[in-house]
Amino acid sequence: MNDYKKLDIEDVYPKIKSYQQLSLIKNFIFWVGNISSGNDTRNTIFVRPFLQKSKEAQNLIGDNFYIKSNFHGYGGKSYKCFFLNDKFYLVWIDQITNSIWCKIFEIHNDTKNAIYLNNLTSSKQLTKSFKCNYDASFVLSNKNKLYGLCEKDEKDFLFTIDINKERQELKVLREFEGFASSLGCNKDKTLLSWLEWDTNKMPWESNNLFFGSINKFDQLQNIVKFKDKNINSDKPVSFFQPLWIAKNILVCSEDSSGWWNLLFLKINQTDEICVLKKIQKEFYEYGLPEWISGMSIFTGTNKNLFCLVKNKESWMLEHYQDYSFHRKIDLPFNCLRDLHVSSNRLICLASDDISHEQLIEIDVDKFLKSSFSSNITQSKIINASTKAKSYWFKGYGGEMTHAWIYEQNSYNKNKPPLIIKAHSGPTSSFDGSFNLEVQYWTSRGWFIAEVNYGGSSGFGRQYRERLNNLWGVVDSADCVALAQSLDKEQLIDPSRIVISGNSAGGLTALTALYKFNLFKAAFCKYPVIDLNDMRLNTHRFERNYLNSLIGNFENNQKKYFDRSPKNNLHKINKPTLIFHGKNDSVVNFRKSTNFNKKLLEKNVY
Repeated sequence: MNDYKKLDIEDVYPKIKSYQQLSLIKNFIFWVGNISSGNDTRNTIFVRPFLQKSKEAQNLIGDNFYIKSNFHGYGGKSYKCFFLNDKFYLVWIDQITNSIWCKIFEIHNDTKNAIYLNNLTSSKQLTKSFKCNYDASFVLSNKNKLYGLCEKDEKDFLFTIDINKERQELKVLREFEGFASSLGCNKDKTLLSWLEWDTNKMPWESNNLFFGSINKFDQLQNIVKFKDKNINSDKPVSFFQPLWIAKNILVCSEDSSGWWNLLFLKINQTDEICVLKKIQKEFYEYGLPEWISGMSIFTGTNKNLFCLVKNKESWMLEHYQDYSFHRKIDLPFNCLRDLHVSSNRLICLASDDISHEQLIEIDVDKFLKSSFSSNITQSKIINASTKAKSYWFKGYGGEMTHAWIYEQNSYNKNKPPLIIKAHSGPTSSFDGSFNLEVQYWTSRGWFIAEVNYGGSSGFGRQYRERLNNLWGVVDSADCVALAQSLDKEQLIDPSRIVISGNSAGGLTALTALYKFNLFKAAFCKYPVIDLNDMRLNTHRFERNYLNSLIGNFENNQKKYFDRSPKNNLHKINKPTLIFHGKNDSVVNFRKSTNFNKKLLEKNVY
């Protein structure tokens, strides 16, 4: 294959401006970005005006912080900005001091010198240094009380502190039996809402929506769990992103129908909760697995609610008015995330199969798709790239299963070799977005297939539950079925097939390598090699993840042994390449080095 269009390393790993942890408050966009500070890890919070990408960003807090959340292991958003009494209250989590910080600003009317917000205070350390993990779903009351969630000594807590005091102890309002997330409050700051789930469950398997009231002494009382006979009275349901959109109206999504659909609740008091409207749309997902905190896919008010929703394979933007669907807003993208709205100003991160992920900013009242399309930042290798194609095939048990396929971008008389890619999670998915590593291989004549094997998210609860008790069985069989389907259509060379996967996808790849005589090699990043080791040593959030994927350990020890690649190493006789970082807190890197050593001892390259 000498006719490929070569992509240089600079093309595969270009420097692209990144917006992480977005917020939109009034007319200002906030985000977290890295800064250079010697050998130390440092980042900061930036701001600039909406719809002014050419404007220089303002560094709001300097370079003395490492802003990061480690809440439930994977973390998520690490700051929150409030606009109250014409002031901006910026609250963030700093890992250097292990504490919460705050700074207050007001709008600066002259923006010529890239100063958009004036300092009203210096950065203030609100809490003492504690060895705990904070969540950034903070709530700020009208009485300057800050409410938040934290994780300490393997327990979750709801706490409060005073926004005006420094180096405080945490005042604990509630100790949770399991996990908690998604703290929010109504407009009057009298009711709190949050999600809870048991330690032996994952939040996308089953969780509960709770409410509680705050009295004049800042005490939490009248705690109730939402329950409805048509939603969660007799079956497990997953709630996602509870959000207050009016004085007494909350929207969230829940999957009692088998799909994460919108639910509007009216809450006058904790003992007066009723379903205002329940949307039911098949093949539409208004939710995601809650690996990290702070995910936002719907936002706004009851008058104008904007939603990101996955319909079958692609994401789209919808506009709801007064709890009813109003219109779809057509965008030239099919991968959308991190949506934020202020009035009718809207921002989110967007990409498709020919452009890098980028921040898009829309004034909804003036939006025209035609004028917007001209501002898309396409990759400079677009003429040498291949587009993702949605592909359905019959997988394990004859179930229709999804994949993204990328045809080779060079041709000769031979059919192309194939790389099958298994995603991590395993409760995750491929979205078909532009991936330069994929383009690297297609430019060299390879056919690439990304498998959304049974257990992947975004295709409804039933699809997600195909992997229950069958991790290592369904996923690897789906990889094989995809390769066989592509071969049947004469798209690939069946004698040259390789499989790859990261983390959970590494277990899938290695399992497929030794179970089926189809793959000629495997390459993995930080693969799960020992299921029992993962169960014992992963962080608290995932400790009981295997209960659903494999089964309860006490009753399924043989499955844990039989499905661990470590215990099937003697069956591997094909080249295997493993990458692993020493600081991995989920999968022990020594498992990979020992695995590699034993392969070499039996003369497997």
